[in-house]
Amino acid sequence: TEDVLERRKIYRKQDLDVVFTNGCFDLIHAGHVHILEQASQQGDRLIVGLNSDESVRRIKSADRPIMGEQDRMVVLEAFQYVDDVVTFDEDTPLRLIKQLEPDVLVKGADYEKEEIVGAEWVENHGGRVHRVPLVEGRGTSQIIRDIREGATETS
Repeated sequence: TEDVLERRKIYRKQDLDVVFTNGCFDLIHAGHVHILEQASQQGDRLIVGLNSDESVRRIKSADRPIMGEQDRMVVLEAFQYVDDVVTFDEDTPLRLIKQLEPDVLVKGADYEKEEIVGAEWVENHGGRVHRVPLVEGRGTSQIIRDIREGATETS
């Protein structure tokens, strides 16, 4: 976390707009890729907050995440439009949002603005919230259900 906070200070000195999004990013799929790509277009640097394994277990279920925190971090860092990845142990990224002070907060459009953790804080501090339209039928929980039920996709 300290490294990312230090880079955030550098970005601020360079007058770069910082975008923040967060999630579990378990079993990366087309929907995740779409949100990350769209988020990166909202500013100059994209920081991704990644729920720790313990956090995922608390908010999703005891049998999640499927992929461990380190693997999820490596995959996210491989995307050309992701500049930084930082994990957090809390159930929400509010503490991290307050530390990073992003210029833009991005979440999927399945969240109403009022439901987005940190939205009010970001707007009250001069930033904005951007909601990305979802890719139809792409969600980790659905993928896991399909795998468990033996379903396969042919498209």
